[in-house]
Amino acid sequence: MEHVVQYAVGTIRERYWEPLSLDDLARGAMVSKFHFLRVFTRVTGVTPGRFLTAVRLQEAKRLLLSTSVTVADVSAQVGYSSTGSFTRRFTASVGISPTQYRRLSLDPAIQTPDLTGAEDEPAPGQPAAPRPTGSLRGTLRAPASDLSSVFVGAYDGAILEGSPVRWSNVRASGRFTLADVPTGTWYIHAVAHSARPARAVGPDPDALAATVGPVEVSGGAGSLVDMTLAPLDWSRPPILSAAMDIDQLLPAAA
Repeated sequence: MEHVVQYAVGTIRERYWEPLSLDDLARGAMVSKFHFLRVFTRVTGVTPGRFLTAVRLQEAKRLLLSTSVTVADVSAQVGYSSTGSFTRRFTASVGISPTQYRRLSLDPAIQTPDLTGAEDEPAPGQPAAPRPTGSLRGTLRAPASDLSSVFVGAYDGAILEGSPVRWSNVRASGRFTLADVPTGTWYIHAVAHSARPARAVGPDPDALAATVGPVEVSGGAGSLVDMTLAPLDWSRPPILSAAMDIDQLLPAAA
């Protein structure tokens, strides 16, 4: 049934600005919506709705970097009827607001925003309670040596969105450690780009990526992961987190 999912993903990528529903996608694939939902989620790791949102926001990122249209116009072009809803969704999924994302490539003097997710904040007037942490160790394999350093981060979901709770730039191949990861269940995402002299504008379609999870992190250094970078195929949702493509967005030094 993989061909059913591939057809639906193609529909999403070609018609992302339309109000596509689960019924629409299942009808186009000529299967029941309940069966379609199960198969789609199993193949892609996310629901059709989450995949559609990711494709819309990926296009929004491209428009913000390659055009001068307003945020409101970007919102409408990618299928949102409310600029406020679009801005909230973009900020939650990318980790920074649409305006901040655009400024990263327009103003070389801007400071890179803090893309690390905030931990649980105490109630007003209450002291912060230290959260237990642990270390996560892993092995990273890459199919090529001509790669930039690899961004590895711990996220709360299978889709690469939002801000990492912990992250590090590591070598393209070999062992790595993420220290002081809050205890809990996380997905570990890694992304690398080719080490090209000229930087691409916008999210890089040639990115190599890997995801492992869910991974349970407890106190100490007992968590181990094994990751192999590979090109993004048709079934993978787009990369949304600005933390993963930040090196591609910052202007190259003169």
